[in-house]
Amino acid sequence: MQTANHSSDPKRADKITRYKPPAQGTPGAPGEDPTTDYMNVLGMIFSMCGLMMRLKWCAWVALYCSCISFANARVNDDTKQMLSSFMLSISAVVMSYLQNPQPMTPPWSNI
Repeated sequence: MQTANHSSDPKRADKITRYKPPAQGTPGAPGEDPTTDYMNVLGMIFSMCGLMMRLKWCAWVALYCSCISFANARVNDDTKQMLSSFMLSISAVVMSYLQNPQPMTPPWSNI
């Protein structure tokens, strides 16, 4: 029965194109999660705040953000930037404790 309808088929075979998903690097592509980039930027900001203002909690938040960024990273993400963010956050923690070895007091404990 289908072979008889083949000659009157309204589909044009030359106009049919197969679906190709968008490239992974395309911004706004479905399935692309910006969490890695956001956490990487937050880690850099908190690292700099921890180093410049000698705030231990900023350094720890930077390390936390760097770990989240590393955990959510894909294979094709920029590893140099992620590694530099991670090392900056570790150095912020180390430097803040070298400058003041006293235990950290949370910012909300002074209230």
